[in-house]
Amino acid sequence: MTKDALKIIDRMIGDDAELRRMNDQETINAEVASMIDHARTRAGLTQKQLADLVGTKQPVIASLEDADYDGHSLSMLTRIAAALNARVELRLVPARSKLKTA
Repeated sequence: MTKDALKIIDRMIGDDAELRRMNDQETINAEVASMIDHARTRAGLTQKQLADLVGTKQPVIASLEDADYDGHSLSMLTRIAAALNARVELRLVPARSKLKTA
């Protein structure tokens, strides 16, 4: 038996394409939220300070840093990156193979 949470989730999802899609989306949401939070804290900024730099309100930044938020936009990420003297990098990677190896 494995104790690795990701492996356990992967086994639970199995071949269910819709569950896989939902899990992948939630993973992306959590990664983006974490990325924003880490970049902000590394810069030594509060949510309010970042919001002021970006031209928005603190609750917006709080929402963006919430792993359950699913409204991230490229334009907002770009604004946040600019405020933190950073840039956004995107990449497309191959989807997981649906073929199983024996």
